[in-house]
Amino acid sequence: MVSQDWMDKDFYAILGVPKDVDEKTLKKTYRKLAREWHPDAKPGDAAAEQRFKDIGEAYAVLSDAEQRKQYDAVRAMGGGARFTAGGPGAAGGTGGFEDVFAQMFGGGGGAQNVRFSTSGGPGAGGIDLEDLLGAFGGAGGFGGQGFPGGGQGFPGGGQGRPGGGGFPGGSYPGGGRTVRGQDVEARTTIDFRAATTGDTVSLSKPDGGRITTRIPAGVKDGQRIRLRGKGMPAPVPGGEPGDLILHVTVEPHPVFGREGDDLTVDLPVTFAEAALGATVEVPTLEGAPVKVRIAPGTPSGRVLRVKGRGIKAKGGAGDLRARVQVVVPQRLSDDARAAVETLQAEEVGTDPRAELMRRAQG
Repeated sequence: MVSQDWMDKDFYAILGVPKDVDEKTLKKTYRKLAREWHPDAKPGDAAAEQRFKDIGEAYAVLSDAEQRKQYDAVRAMGGGARFTAGGPGAAGGTGGFEDVFAQMFGGGGGAQNVRFSTSGGPGAGGIDLEDLLGAFGGAGGFGGQGFPGGGQGFPGGGQGRPGGGGFPGGSYPGGGRTVRGQDVEARTTIDFRAATTGDTVSLSKPDGGRITTRIPAGVKDGQRIRLRGKGMPAPVPGGEPGDLILHVTVEPHPVFGREGDDLTVDLPVTFAEAALGATVEVPTLEGAPVKVRIAPGTPSGRVLRVKGRGIKAKGGAGDLRARVQVVVPQRLSDDARAAVETLQAEEVGTDPRAELMRRAQG
């Protein structure tokens, strides 16, 4: 039962932080302890592995504002309020809490031996009934006889109550929601080719174990993948574990780029190939090149598209887009220079920048 489990564990002491610790300090402390006690840092040390699990459990509860509030209320019960055995003449009088709990736990018979007593005043860790009820389900109240929203007893009840078996599905009576463990985040880096075809990676779990998962083909750099149920366990029996959110980094490729599901590549061509036209080869990610036709007069920057040779995704394969880059020769032979000078003479009176200037001034 959550109250007993939380009463037995001082999560603040486990993390070595005060009860009024702020979120930033809590996270910083947790990360430091997790690194120190991670099983990979202390292989074969069973005590370190258990310590790592305790640290993860403590942080999962204290980093969640709602769970931390419930935990503090339950822990306050341990110091300022308790159940004690006794009969009608025991200290504490009759009526009050006894009447309330008598209805909760099944009426006259068994309730006569269950009493609720408090010790100390407000400064001694006491807790009022509203806090107690809030610890077990927030503002909704119990679902028992005589309580708002109730059926007969607790839904799914516990020992000595109708139904038996504890809170259903990790839900608190009257709360209406399933308690989940905390989501955790992990990061992995894969190469460009593996991102296009898919890959299998092995990750460390919060409890010190390992998990192997498949990265789908076509994953993008910076994409997040949610692995359901692979996060922190629920802090209560019957609750759902949290999720593991995997951040994927894709290393750049020395030749290929990516735009959506299309692959891009810069395609160098000679001045003669661009001017006169040619058929040239373009590399592909699969390895075997494909041939494309360079039309006469092709300028730098023109994109030639090869259908279906891009990233293969669920919606179909993207294209391979080759961007033409005309290579200007660095050295010219005498014959080549004479040929270029002849071309220059043919272009006298032609200004390729005239349209650019006109548009810039317009």
